[in-house]
Amino acid sequence: MTGIVRDSGIVMARELRPTLRDPVSVVFSLAQPLILLALFGPLLKSVPGMGEGVWNWFIPGVLVMIAIFGTSMTGSNLLMEMQQGSHERMLVTPLHRSSLLIGRAAKEMVPLAAQAVLIILVALPLGLDVDPLGAVVGIVLLGVFGVGLGALSYALALAVRNQDWMFWVVQQTLMFPMLILSGTMLPLDDAPGWMRALVAINPLGYVVDAERALFAGDLASGTVLSGVVAAVTVAVVGLGVGVRSVR
Repeated sequence: MTGIVRDSGIVMARELRPTLRDPVSVVFSLAQPLILLALFGPLLKSVPGMGEGVWNWFIPGVLVMIAIFGTSMTGSNLLMEMQQGSHERMLVTPLHRSSLLIGRAAKEMVPLAAQAVLIILVALPLGLDVDPLGAVVGIVLLGVFGVGLGALSYALALAVRNQDWMFWVVQQTLMFPMLILSGTMLPLDDAPGWMRALVAINPLGYVVDAERALFAGDLASGTVLSGVVAAVTVAVVGLGVGVRSVR
């Protein structure tokens, strides 16, 4: 286990180097969330029950959106490395096979946390009223969820390595329904029964609700516990499936 942790740290540092050398890319990746803040957020003020608290409802959803967009596409980097031969060179190193995926997945926590902090800082002048401790816990929760989703993305890349176009078909097909059925963009209180049934089995929805509770300072609520269980479950399943795929 000590060897796996050490090797995972080596892989994580390797994966972070391009990001640290080009931090501007992290900022530019926020273009879409910032557009949503500018154009979509003000429209939600007209939704009944929103009012001035719209940012406290909308910003946690935006952060979850950043997490799912960023981590679900990370498998494309592995596809590129397999095509260029660099992944094959990694396989002949003395690193544990499990660490090749665990280190990659853990790396997703760093840019995800940086982007979340930037979004919160931008939203504060707009009227976001956030509990500092809840925001920190929320960012950690997003990181845990992102690790699992990133691992699943790498597993998908390994599964379709001979047909890389299939990666984008599966990723896009799964990502948008998960977002819509999580209440990230719009409230689902008046959703039809069949949609509510799908919402109940969507782990992303529990994470979104937990983020909103955390940002409001309600750290001890059952909603937060459900979100933690959902995020940890995705992380455990994702790492389990990913490690098995790498081996």
